Amino acid sequence: MREQPRLDVYVLTSAGLVTGRGHLDVTRAAIAGGAAIVQLRAPEVPGEELLPLARSFAALCRQAGIPGIVNDRLDVAVSSGADGVHLGQGDQPQGARQVLGPDAILGVSVEDAAQAREAEAFGADYLGVVVWSTGTKPTARPAGLSGLRAIADATTLPIVAIGGIDSSNAGEVLDAGASGVAVVSAVGAAYDPVAATRSLVRVVAARGGAAPVRDRPL
Repeated sequence: MREQPRLDVYVLTSAGLVTGRGHLDVTRAAIAGGAAIVQLRAPEVPGEELLPLARSFAALCRQAGIPGIVNDRLDVAVSSGADGVHLGQGDQPQGARQVLGPDAILGVSVEDAAQAREAEAFGADYLGVVVWSTGTKPTARPAGLSGLRAIADATTLPIVAIGGIDSSNAGEVLDAGASGVAVVSAVGAAYDPVAATRSLVRVVAARGGAAPVRDRPL
């Protein structure tokens, strides 16, 4: 059994939300603030620039001793030495485990209980659920708190809630069944991103923290 990461506070990187603040700046702030895991989400970065960025990102996370996840790009996750990948329903997550191998982290976004059960069956480690509408991903279908509860009841996998979450409402999604909270602008657009991360960490810690991802036999 390998030790799995905690998902309490999960920061997705951003660039341009604050002038001069890029993906690696957000990564450093999230690490300094105590995030449990960080995801490189850089859809605006051209393909030829993404792999070098991902390698630098992975090195920062590795040095800090926390998992670094690449969004959407399975090939970049593998080539960069990142700890895993997070995939949406349109990213063919069903075959990702075979490419990643048994030790890497696989996160999958789901919108309902059926997708959650399917993701669990093909080897996902955790699920991402959009709870409230968000400008970061306007095409996502928010599940709401009731949808989050339904998904949590349908799977044994831990769930990271995302979408309109900050320290003021993080407790609501944790109470509805999420194991952790994922944020983009709550940290990336914050005046002090380190303090914003710490605030989220305090909220999650006040509720006893998040459950670790379930171990998978090697």
